[in-house]
Amino acid sequence: MNIVVCVKQIPDPETPAASFKVDEAAKKVIPAQGIAPVVNPYDPQATEAALRLKEAAGSGKVTVISLGPESARDAIKHALAMGADEGILLTGPEFEDIDNFQTAKALVAAIQKLGGADLVLTGRAAADWDMGVVPLGIAQLLGVPAVTVAKAIEKVDGGLKVERVLEDGFQTVETPLPAVVSVSNEFGEPRYPQLRQIMLAAKKTVQVWNANDLGIAGEMGKENRVLELEALYVPRVENVVEIIEGETPEEKARNLVQKLRAAKLI
Repeated sequence: MNIVVCVKQIPDPETPAASFKVDEAAKKVIPAQGIAPVVNPYDPQATEAALRLKEAAGSGKVTVISLGPESARDAIKHALAMGADEGILLTGPEFEDIDNFQTAKALVAAIQKLGGADLVLTGRAAADWDMGVVPLGIAQLLGVPAVTVAKAIEKVDGGLKVERVLEDGFQTVETPLPAVVSVSNEFGEPRYPQLRQIMLAAKKTVQVWNANDLGIAGEMGKENRVLELEALYVPRVENVVEIIEGETPEEKARNLVQKLRAAKLI
């Protein structure tokens, strides 16, 4: 199979709360000093799923695509070190401040430039925005079925058998190919690249395409967003503590009840 895996680089989710800051005027997260961005934690499972399907088939190709700044090469290199065959970085000023719908459009344009794919795999969501809508957008634009939150994927005649994670259990479905599948963390631990694989991945060339290369420059940019970002801020939590006074425990209890009644909590 010809498989495309979409990966993303995000701010480290383990960033201490004190180091996490937002530019509310620009509606952007300020990168924490001294803390490097990381691969979206759900994406290695998608890469692992692609590699297992390729190994089970005995042949195939796994291409990794990432949209982001130059530093997103690291996310691609990680997938290459795991065993992916090729990497493509979509970058450029046209991709700044775009929404999820534009992201899906750019990824689809890249997939079509590659000549299409039998299967597109993604993580269940990006851990920074945690929306999980890009896989569905890709499927809609490609006109193919989408299966979300997969914990197991098996190639069967003419398609795939996928076990999905539900809130109260699991569901097994079958889908024809081509298709888009988002892979959940329940899929299992991805393989850990060995030193030799990391060194080989470092030597592999990552192709770089911009919006003009994909023919979509006029559809990117903040002015073409479908989803408008109204505000981005760190929630402010204020705690008010009041000491209930009283000469005896009984008096303190009465005073507490009166306070609760006055606040209409009881």
